[in-house]
Amino acid sequence: MTSTTAQKASTTLLRFATAGSVDDGKSTLVGRLLHDVKSVPVDQLAAVEQASRNRGQNVPDLALLTDGLRAEREQGITIDVAYRYFATARRRFILADTPGHVQYTRNMVTGASTADLTVVLVDARNGVVEQTRRHAAVAALLRVPNVVLAVNKMDLVGHAEETFAAIADDFTAYAAKLGVPAVTAIPISALNGDNVVEPSPRMEWYAGPTMLEHLETVLPGHEPAGHPARFPVQYVIRPQTPEHPDYRAYAGQITAGSFSVGQKIVVLPSHRTTTVTGIDLLGEDVGTARSPQSVSLRLAHQLDVSRGDLIAPVTCAPPVSQDVVATICQVADRPLTPDARVLLKHGTRVVKAIVTDIPSRLSLDDLSLHPAPGSLVANDIGQVVIRTAEALPIDDYADCRRTGSFLLIDPADGNTLAAGMAGPAFAAQAAAVPVRDEEGWDF
Repeated sequence: MTSTTAQKASTTLLRFATAGSVDDGKSTLVGRLLHDVKSVPVDQLAAVEQASRNRGQNVPDLALLTDGLRAEREQGITIDVAYRYFATARRRFILADTPGHVQYTRNMVTGASTADLTVVLVDARNGVVEQTRRHAAVAALLRVPNVVLAVNKMDLVGHAEETFAAIADDFTAYAAKLGVPAVTAIPISALNGDNVVEPSPRMEWYAGPTMLEHLETVLPGHEPAGHPARFPVQYVIRPQTPEHPDYRAYAGQITAGSFSVGQKIVVLPSHRTTTVTGIDLLGEDVGTARSPQSVSLRLAHQLDVSRGDLIAPVTCAPPVSQDVVATICQVADRPLTPDARVLLKHGTRVVKAIVTDIPSRLSLDDLSLHPAPGSLVANDIGQVVIRTAEALPIDDYADCRRTGSFLLIDPADGNTLAAGMAGPAFAAQAAAVPVRDEEGWDF
């Protein structure tokens, strides 16, 4: 292993997303960050410089580094989620630059759903606005563990400390009502690079970290410390070669916690129990493996285990049920209605399901509930009650993001309809009643 490879292997990965109102400077911040850490290829930077000159700008418009769609470049806005990868000596990063328009709320949900951290930008001239509150609410619903408030365009308010302090207090108070545990506020100027990578000499009153310093040092963990282990089975390995005639292992990624040789486990939804006799990691036999490592587990008994099953410790397995109460974000243009037949993808398992009820829709403007909306349209967030054809082991999303999330899929064309978060986020539990669909889907 070369020194460069060893260095990359020893650094942690942080996934983060940017959010904020239109023209708050999200794409400029991302472009500045990429530019200042020297993660922009020479040819790409040259293309941005040329595009900026064509638009009559004397300096490169760094926002063009992430606004990749033609419509985005023409309008100067972000429409799609732009993913970028970069690395420093201390950490590797995957960032998602998400749109600011209300009609692209579903794109923000997509970008933040796997994020360890969300950067919410605010224009220092405007303070906290409606879209700022909406994005803070989405981050809270998705249980993003770290939230950064980036007060941008400080150069346009004279780098005033009192302006920054007032905005930080306003946002922090609102975030606390949403249940966000902590907010890190940083005053920046993305256009000039103040407090993005290097400390700003124009804001000597600020003694906190720069944006990059915070990104390099924040703890990335999704799940609470000591969360019970979860292992969705992706593939059954049976080489059946003369050298390994009886070898059988179950491959997948540990999504939470850790597994050890000798540990008693249960296979769900069958509830069959056995013991872990071996763990294979990158071709080596190890005694313990933990999230997010991809491994193969060997078990003491030859149980009926297949793709889609979930392996968990006997002492702390998730509940298994055919009834799911969840918060969903509708991402498809086609409305979701009660009695809709869907496919539910949970981990590596896909089952038939029916939406039995839509009790309420959430307004992110004021966090009010609208009962019995009748349907959910694109960008709506609401609560649904779902009955699945087969029992599923699903955690509360608040406890474990990976095994508490799922997708609803159109069985006709395979398009994603909604992203779901299991658990009664803002309504009562559903009654477990048998459901029979008119077209023969039995539940």
